[in-house]
Amino acid sequence: MKPSRNKITRRRKINIVTLGCPKNTVDSEVLLKNLELKGFEVQHDSNDFPFDTVIINTCGFIHDAKEESINTILNFTRAKEQGLIKRLLVMGCLSQKYMPELRKEIPEVDYFFGVNSIKEIIRSLNPGHEDNESLTKERIITGPGHYAYLKISEGCDRKCAFCTIPQIRGKHTSRPGNEILEETAWLAEKGVKELILIAQDLNYYGVDIYRKRKLTYLIQRILEQNYFKWIRLQYLYPLGLHESLLELIRTDERLCKYVDIPIQHISDRVLRLMKRSYTRKSLERLLTHIREILPDAAIRTTIIVGHPGETKKDFEELKKFISDFRFDRLGVFKYSHEDGTYAYERYSDDIPEKEKEARAAEIMEIQQSISLESNLNKINRSFEVIIDRQEGGYYIGRTQYDSPEVDQEILIDKKHELIPGSFYKIKITGAEEFDLYGAPVK
Repeated sequence: MKPSRNKITRRRKINIVTLGCPKNTVDSEVLLKNLELKGFEVQHDSNDFPFDTVIINTCGFIHDAKEESINTILNFTRAKEQGLIKRLLVMGCLSQKYMPELRKEIPEVDYFFGVNSIKEIIRSLNPGHEDNESLTKERIITGPGHYAYLKISEGCDRKCAFCTIPQIRGKHTSRPGNEILEETAWLAEKGVKELILIAQDLNYYGVDIYRKRKLTYLIQRILEQNYFKWIRLQYLYPLGLHESLLELIRTDERLCKYVDIPIQHISDRVLRLMKRSYTRKSLERLLTHIREILPDAAIRTTIIVGHPGETKKDFEELKKFISDFRFDRLGVFKYSHEDGTYAYERYSDDIPEKEKEARAAEIMEIQQSISLESNLNKINRSFEVIIDRQEGGYYIGRTQYDSPEVDQEILIDKKHELIPGSFYKIKITGAEEFDLYGAPVK
């Protein structure tokens, strides 16, 4: 049952600004819906000033994300000083981790909240009103509407040396399967065609509540609903990737041939320092097996350069592996020395920032060459493409091999009059390092 609207004399306008990963996006979408049900006028990432309240959902994962969050907060404190907003609230990962410091350094913010604080936020916006009603898990989809993220678990039990997620988000907590299936039904009713399952570690789903890994079973139940044309999996930790899941991806055309598996490094020395719980040998065996089972799949990974203790020899080993294995998609992060992590407590941040930047640039130069060669080989081939939006003189689309916001796109001249959210057969007519050009097949 949906919560009833509380009577508010005037519809106050609230803008939620979301920073960080898709998990934050989902949190903002749930908050937007609950605020709407309470009678507020809600907007997302809007510049339609003035506002009664702005709520910033922050990221605190690495230095660059923290810097972006702080700069965003400061920009809105200036808007508050100019009378463009009345109240400023900050929530999310940065606030969870640094709340006392933020309260001291940025007193212009009216309230700070951590993660999982929707009830407290609503209470702060309705002072004196005690609300014992349950919250809805429905959301206001903030993206284009034809794809949506579905968070199947929260937090993480792994102890990676560099990572702050367990400190911020807590231990791994799986959502009950029936609750997830109710949400998939709701998302399908709203017109979602591409479902993107997200978690810090999808592979670990079910261990806490079912005492076994249940990701494959969960996906099978979602497939039985037959709601979505595409289902995409994001963030498969290298350990626990079950054979049954690979076989399901191979045999069911609704599962995108897309394996997002962050390896972080390949040197055994660095993997031990990172506390990643696997070796180069086991990782190579797994990646080779994925290529054998799913020869047409895009394998995406992320790596970290400049981790404490990474020598030039380790880095050269990483470069050679990337050149040899040829990942289809690759992202690189510079190591960020985050307080509260094992690495912060035990290691010295011994690699200069300029060296980290140089190493990251070298990796991306290698990947750029790999991606260009791969894209050139796609010219004159045809792919099924979903159109995300129109931008300038082009429609922007993606294949099943590309996730929104992080992977490459296909640009199609707007003269072809396509419909965003629809699927088309697109022939590739041109290629760049990280983008393709195409035209509809007649």
